[in-house]
Amino acid sequence: MFSDKSVKEFVDLVASDAPVPGGGSVSALVGALSAALLEMVTSLTIGRKKYVEVEEEMVKFRVEFMELRSKLLNLMEEDARSYDVVIKAYGLPKDGEEEKSIRFQAIQDGLYGAALVPLEVAKTCLQTLYSVEEVLTKGNKNAYSDVKVAGVMLRSALYGACYNVKINLESIKDEKRVEFLKKSIKELLGEADLLEKRVIDLEVI
Repeated sequence: MFSDKSVKEFVDLVASDAPVPGGGSVSALVGALSAALLEMVTSLTIGRKKYVEVEEEMVKFRVEFMELRSKLLNLMEEDARSYDVVIKAYGLPKDGEEEKSIRFQAIQDGLYGAALVPLEVAKTCLQTLYSVEEVLTKGNKNAYSDVKVAGVMLRSALYGACYNVKINLESIKDEKRVEFLKKSIKELLGEADLLEKRVIDLEVI
């Protein structure tokens, strides 16, 4: 859906009054671009005599980043689909008590599902962020700026995804679901802040 569009088409669609793609899909895309940058740096490291000692490690990292990039692009699409589920739930009939009950549960399940998608985006961004420091210290030094860009972008993408979780919390009535999501967000944000700071502060050259 979105992955097949040109950059301009996607940006124009984001800028339009269409309900999707929104912040969740954009966050997933930013995460995917970050993984792509890291993948690029591993490719620029592999096959270079200067980095022969870390080549095997970089090959593994490259495979990992390819998989993470693909996952985040899929989540970009899934975020839009989860929004459609919520919209359809709100459109269910609500004439009698039974219909109201069915509609309420469908909305609640839809909202929770719509929160789980950006939560998975945030988790995937954090998983990618864990590898940034090693690529920064062991990868091709001529591309260290690209690694740092990936680091700060991953943290931003993670934050963006968490905001999309939070907005759904306002309408979710199940306290256990809300507590789980709040706890998950807090842990993700805290870990991301620490990892990004280490990447920013690390002097490579």
